[in-house]
Amino acid sequence: MHNQFINKLRGFATLDQADVAALAKATSKPRMIDARRDLIREGDRPGPVFVVLEGWAYRYKILPNGPRQILAFLMAGDCCDLHIGLLAEMDHTIQTIVPSLVATIPRDDMDELMERHPRVMKAMYISQLVDEGTMRAWITSMGRRTSVERVTHLMCELYLRAHNIGNAPEERVELPLSQTILADALGMTAVHLNRVLKKLREAGAMSLQRGKLAISDPDRLAQIAGFDENYLHRRARAPA
Repeated sequence: MHNQFINKLRGFATLDQADVAALAKATSKPRMIDARRDLIREGDRPGPVFVVLEGWAYRYKILPNGPRQILAFLMAGDCCDLHIGLLAEMDHTIQTIVPSLVATIPRDDMDELMERHPRVMKAMYISQLVDEGTMRAWITSMGRRTSVERVTHLMCELYLRAHNIGNAPEERVELPLSQTILADALGMTAVHLNRVLKKLREAGAMSLQRGKLAISDPDRLAQIAGFDENYLHRRARAPA
């Protein structure tokens, strides 16, 4: 099986055969999880590390009066909550978007793996730092970017992340995210998001239809978003 988790970590550190074998063993018994299933819920005691090998998931919170805020998207190669086991309970929920192949690594096994394989530990820490950088970019979008900039910035990000794992040939990417899900990630109503998407489609910058994102003019889209990919740290890849 093509292991996107190992491929991602290889982008952050030079892994030897023993490192790769240890990661392959740790993720060797994944389960297919149905769409719209919570992997872990807010208030639960933190447990294992979840690794998304195929599919999509997201982190979210539900406000007391009902609205949902999506906090992050997880795609193939991403893992969840390296150190949250230090806390007493989860402060958010993680749910699959589509049927997803998810490996579960017990907390003690992950701790031992990183202790015995320092290059894996380095890669895991860098991956976590990239996640934190992505969260900072989302906070900036919510606080300071216009609705058009916010939408285009997220589209640029998701395209590049998908491209990193080989899921974005040319200017198209599978994006199985409904307008409701995107609106909840962007802090917008679905109606407002629909207007913005229509404006971008008419401008010839991009279109989003039937689970596919088509970027007609990548440079124009990045210009609209004011997009700088530095927070994804793609320029800090591991040496060959």
